[in-house]
Amino acid sequence: MNQKTILITGCSTGIGLNAAITLKQRGYRVFASARQEKDVEHLQSLGFESLLLDLACEQSIESGLNFVLQQSNGKLDYLFNNGAYGQAGALEDLSTAALREQFETNVFGWHHLTRLVIKVMREQGHGRIVQNSSVLGFVSMPYRGAYNASKYAVEGLTDTLRLELADTNIQISLLEPGPIDSDFRKNALIKFKQHINWQDSIHVKNYKTQIERLEKQGTSNRFTLAPEAVTKCLIHALESRKAEVRYRITFPTKLFGLLKRLLSSRLLDRLLVKG
Repeated sequence: MNQKTILITGCSTGIGLNAAITLKQRGYRVFASARQEKDVEHLQSLGFESLLLDLACEQSIESGLNFVLQQSNGKLDYLFNNGAYGQAGALEDLSTAALREQFETNVFGWHHLTRLVIKVMREQGHGRIVQNSSVLGFVSMPYRGAYNASKYAVEGLTDTLRLELADTNIQISLLEPGPIDSDFRKNALIKFKQHINWQDSIHVKNYKTQIERLEKQGTSNRFTLAPEAVTKCLIHALESRKAEVRYRITFPTKLFGLLKRLLSSRLLDRLLVKG
């Protein structure tokens, strides 16, 4: 049996790193990408075929995928789109340039890579694509507007692709995690301070609470799960005969999925504003 190949983006820490390690242990040939050279070197020290791939740069995406295809004789069985970050801040305080930057990595980069991979998968006659979305891909929360919007976009693009690929042997799935133990908050704090003039904002009181949450060491939510919870669903999406369309991971994701079906928009808004 031929060894299955997978390209995973965003493997420096958290979900991407856990997925790469677990799939390698299961016998996959894992191409683990990261945005920074130091992370690529670390992944190589762990025995991975690692590569630079910056989702905000089309040239980097193309050269990264070309490297993978050169090493794998032009074949790629799976793509796990995972690399992303969260831009915090009220939308009225967020510049359009910062929103565009969020979309370059979280949406446009994924789209460009996915288009290129679909061409490969069509030619070889099979493939699976898994998109790591979020609970914030179907429920909006205040002060996370840029990230909300990027994940809503990923959900819409993925649902459309599923319809357009219905007559092929290419399956596409969404993972929708809630709180997962990772460096997500640390990276979000960096982007928050970079783009939000929070001291002069009408939202300064709330921002102080947000900063405390982002700076907190350890898990910030009692429902937080380890990255293994996401990897478990990823494995099902890759290996089951027919992958699920959506995998809702963590209790908050499942709860909000239920509440969105049962409650009116106004009632759900009240809950989200209080949260």
